[in-house]
Parts: sequence; C-alpha cells; structure tokens
Amino acid sequence: MSRRAVVIGAGLAGMLAAAVLSTAGVDEVIVLDRDELPEGPEHRRGLPQGRHAHLLMAGGLAAMEELVPGVDLRERLLAAGAHEVSLSSGLLARTPEGWLRRWRREGPVMLTCSRALLDWTVRDAVREHCPVEVRRAVAVGLTGSAGRVRGVRVAAADGETELDADFVVDASGRGTRVVTWLDGLGLSGVREYTVDSGLVNATRVYRVPQGAERFPLTLVQPDPYVSRPGRSAMILPIEGDRWMVSCGGTRGGEPPTDPEGFLRYTLELPDPIVGRLVSGAEPLTDVHLSRSTSNVRRYLEKSARWPDGFVVLGDALATFNPVYGQGMSVAAFGARVLGRELDRAGSLGAPGLARRVLRGAARSVDAAWSMAVGQDVLYPGVRGGRPGLADRVVTAYSRRMTKAATGSYAAASAIWDVTSMRTPPTRMLHPAAILAALAGPALPRLTEPPLTAGERKVLRGLDRTAV
Repeated sequence: MSRRAVVIGAGLAGMLAAAVLSTAGVDEVIVLDRDELPEGPEHRRGLPQGRHAHLLMAGGLAAMEELVPGVDLRERLLAAGAHEVSLSSGLLARTPEGWLRRWRREGPVMLTCSRALLDWTVRDAVREHCPVEVRRAVAVGLTGSAGRVRGVRVAAADGETELDADFVVDASGRGTRVVTWLDGLGLSGVREYTVDSGLVNATRVYRVPQGAERFPLTLVQPDPYVSRPGRSAMILPIEGDRWMVSCGGTRGGEPPTDPEGFLRYTLELPDPIVGRLVSGAEPLTDVHLSRSTSNVRRYLEKSARWPDGFVVLGDALATFNPVYGQGMSVAAFGARVLGRELDRAGSLGAPGLARRVLRGAARSVDAAWSMAVGQDVLYPGVRGGRPGLADRVVTAYSRRMTKAATGSYAAASAIWDVTSMRTPPTRMLHPAAILAALAGPALPRLTEPPLTAGERKVLRGLDRTAV
C-alpha cells in the first residue's frame, strides 16, 4: 500500500521535514503553502521576519546537511554569496559587560546571508534531490479523530476539499492554527505561554563601501540589566556585496522607520560604531519594520492525549524572539528528531511515533526557550512573564561568564560553543567553564572596539558623523 505524507508550510522546518519523509520510504510527500513561492531568493509574505538579520549557527547547519542527502548546503550558500564568520575572530561584539576580544584561534563559525537566500537554497536543494511535490494551498483543518489524524482540509474555490494522508506535519510557522485544529478533533486544553518584550525590528540594506568588504560582523548587544528598554544594532554581511543593518528595541525603546531617525538610533547606542559605519554607506532600501517577535511556547507534548499520524515542528511548536538567532537551528533539530524516530519505528503507522517525535522536538526547544525567555523577562514592560529565582540565578551566572569572556579565552569559548548551538547550555557548567567564570577576565577591559589598523582606517573613512 502506498503511503502519503503532507507537510503544511514550505519554510525551513517544512522543507526539512519533507526531505526526511521522502528519504524514509514514504511514497508521496506533498508540501502545502499559502504563498506563491518565488523562483529565486526573494522575500515572501509568509516570513514576517524575512527582511531582518538571520544567523545560521554551526549546529543548525550541521543538522540541515544531515537531513538533505547528497547536498553540501554550506558550499551552495557560500557559492551564492553567503559569508562564513568566525565567532572567535570575525565578530565585533559589544556585550553589556564590554567588548569581547578577538582571538587568533579557530572557533565555531556561522553563516550570514539574507533569509530569502537561505530559504530558497534549502527549498531548491530538497526539490532537486528528494521526490517532493510543493502545492500552493491553504490548510484550514485536520481530518480524522482524537486517536489518529487522517489528512488535511484544504480551502477551495467552492468550499473545502480533503487531502488524505498517512502522516501530517504542521510546520506552518508563527501563524499556526494548530490549537484550533486540535479542538476540532476533540483535543482541548493545550497550554500556551507567551512572553513578549515588545521588540520591534527595523532593517535597512546598504551597499558595502569600497574597501570595507572584509570588515567584521559588528554587533552592539542590548542590555537587559539596567531597567531600561533593550536597544541593539547589527551590521551583517550578506550576498550581493551588501550590508544588512538591523536595529532592535524592546517596549519603550523601539527604533524609528525614517532614515534620519534610524541613523540617529544607531548613534545613540552605548557605542556608536554601527552608526559611524553606515553614515558613509549608500542605502539600497527603505527601513523595514516588524513586530512579530514574541516568544510563544505551545506545550503540545504535555497533552493528555495525542493523535497518531500528526507532528508539529518549527515555529508552530515554539517561536523565539529572533534577536537570539535560534529559530532556524531549532527547526532543523526538530526535523532531525523526526528522521531518527522514523528510523527506529520503521513505519509511518507505528503506534506512538508522533508522540515520540513531538517529545523529542520539545526537548530541542527547551534550551533555546530558557535562553530567550530568561533574558526577555528582564526588560521593562515585558508581558507574560516575570523573572523568578531560577531566572535570577542563571542571569547572575551568565553575567559573570560574559564579563569573564571579555578577557578570558576559556570563558569566551564556552559561550561560543553554546551560541553556535553545537553544545547544550550545560557546557557552561563544565569545570573549566566554571573556573573561568570564577577567575574573571585575565586581560584588562577594552575601552574601544578591538579593530585592526586597517579596520580603524575603514571606520575613519566612512564616519560622516565626525565631519
């Protein structure tokens, strides 16, 4: 008997899930998406954060390459203009505890490019190497019962049609209606938790100035410890010889959309380096704004009952404040759980398979959720959460570790390993990391960005604020 799987959503989570299913012996894999998908790296409506900065961490990239057989995604992205950035030497980062040093040692890397390029590269690779069909359609519900999902209800010009399936994956993102769909099957009481710092993202793209092609990724992080709105800015090198400049501000500190206000915002940060650099760069776009930034956790894995044949992955399971750069990697980890559980079960129809996948994907979510929410609850005006005793203990230790990292390679490497999502946050509790945190920075605090002589020359040449 032939087997059909339906995936709702053609974003990263959906296409990675489709790749897993197609290589697990499923006869037919259909991906549904409400958007008309572009034929190249172009923005689409279904990605509300698509115009803003995204970082693909080493752990997430490794998971993606494991899921799409026969494809070197790293090489594809680099060939298309993505940049590989070393966390140890290729990053200028001002933390709330001061500037991180740049070390002449190898460290984990991340890839930077537009979200449109990343999505298109993954989607193109999956369609090229996996027998997957992508259809433009709007899923409006599930068919089946509380015991087993049997397919998807799809909107049609004359009402609704039913698309039968042996297995359904909801990867429809932040806008998922999974709780309503479960209610329709008689499964209610799903617990949802939202923590909203009110973050607003504002992004403008610039042409990379001549001579600045190798300037490091530059980041001024928000400070959640001063009882003021968090404000940040980043210069991200992306394909096409462009800089993507993204500003973020929590409730009460939102960045403006007018060009003059946007520049002024960057210059008024604790260090004005981002504004100084872009003041001499040519803008290529207007300022784009987005407010879809809250952390939302759906505790589906804790439901008393769960139907066979139905899994929820990616942002449909949990969404994170995008400033922490975790969502894409977590989506890949969830799809990897799907692949491993399918290998163990040997069949789409195995009883309990869907629940095991859901619980495994939820474990992938937990660490990212704790990191994002643990910081967001500290900002004034946050809605949905307050820091508890555990949050305060973790915060105190994280601050100490970050302060140590401004002058300690051991502390910095622990942070890089966790940030790159190569290791879980427990890496911070290894004896060497604890000793580094207790010892503090071995080198004095930097009073200005750790630039090379050539980079200082580039900065002076671009800075129009000093004129």
